[in-house]
Amino acid sequence: MSNALRPETLALHAGFRKDPATNAVAVPIHQTTAYQFDSTDHAENLFALKELGNIYSRIMNPTCDVLEQRMTAIEGGVAALAVGSGQAASNFCVLNLCKAGDNFVSSTDIYGGTWNLFANTLKDLGIECRFVDPSDPESFRRATDKNTRCYYAETLPNPKLNVFPIKQVADIGRDLGVPLIMDNTAAPLLCRPFDHGAAIVMYSTTKYIGGHGTSIGGLVIDGGNFDWEAGGDKFPTLNQPDPSYHGAVWTEAVKPLGPIAYILRMRVILLRDMGAPMSPMNAFQFIQGLETLPLRMRAHCENAEKVAAFLNGHEKVASVIFPGLQDGATRANADAVMTGGYGGLVGFELAGGKPAGKTFIDGLELLYHVANIGDARSLAIHPASTTHSQLSAEEQLQTGVTPGYVRLSVGIEHIDDILADLSQALDKA
Repeated sequence: MSNALRPETLALHAGFRKDPATNAVAVPIHQTTAYQFDSTDHAENLFALKELGNIYSRIMNPTCDVLEQRMTAIEGGVAALAVGSGQAASNFCVLNLCKAGDNFVSSTDIYGGTWNLFANTLKDLGIECRFVDPSDPESFRRATDKNTRCYYAETLPNPKLNVFPIKQVADIGRDLGVPLIMDNTAAPLLCRPFDHGAAIVMYSTTKYIGGHGTSIGGLVIDGGNFDWEAGGDKFPTLNQPDPSYHGAVWTEAVKPLGPIAYILRMRVILLRDMGAPMSPMNAFQFIQGLETLPLRMRAHCENAEKVAAFLNGHEKVASVIFPGLQDGATRANADAVMTGGYGGLVGFELAGGKPAGKTFIDGLELLYHVANIGDARSLAIHPASTTHSQLSAEEQLQTGVTPGYVRLSVGIEHIDDILADLSQALDKA
């Protein structure tokens, strides 16, 4: 199917037309662990990567494959890999390029769980994360040295909500031979990071792609637009013989298949060895979610704009954080990459600080108090005491979390009902 189709159409049609065995239009759930080989030669060819096909569901699965193809088409990439969670996706994105002694540069404006992964868990593996302020794109250049393997950032950072300067940092990275990895979790369909120079895009599919709070998953998409060979020794995981796969040199091994060295190595090394596959049932749920994603994102954006405007005029609200209310460079970044809206996340600070924030949360009746975003339902959380509680006070401030900060993930309910619940909870705060 042509990738010239619009993303809204690809979300329904890419990667699958019908089941060849039954002509069923819905994607089947292939709830299987293993696959029958046609012959010993067939099995040998699959394991040697002389041909691609199904071996074992820890590495690939036909239901996951449809999700991978569909998201690849939507993003304009070349290949994708479905994994068990967004955290697994973030982890794999870095480990696919970094070894002990290497470093990578990350925006400070990221999810608290990702910060902890980068600052502590990867540090214990000998991989250094250098956090820099994305309001100055040149900070990425200054933090780069000969051992820097990648840059990492979120398109619409949760919870800071300052849209990342994708093109500026991607251009710096390409000057220095460093790929930019973009977490696009909070901006599906609103932004296509490959169009602005990113090399890799990842998602927590748990959020907007699933959309209904039922399934955990992650996805990594290879843009096929970064010359890994040109980096030579800078990318030993892709350009030097890999002892864990018969000495394969991945940039060489994939030449008959296309520019998929990054994603193929992630599949047959990291996914195989670390075992974080997406379940077929969850892949099916995400495929279902994709079918209505264009409609839901439109409703999320429209409702979020109205919520931001309401909060911005409320006497008990000290400040509102929302891309549509920003100006200067932050607004310019948003307008450069976001199309169709500014996303469904709204942050705000209550004049009464942390006590008022907690009272507000406890006073909500319609909105759910949960540690999630991107649900069809409206959600609220106090990040300092939950999602970012593992961070120090200084680290929380770097990510945009103040003691009284409240983050809303605005759902698709009727806007009058959302505003009514916010109003009555604010009256109590």
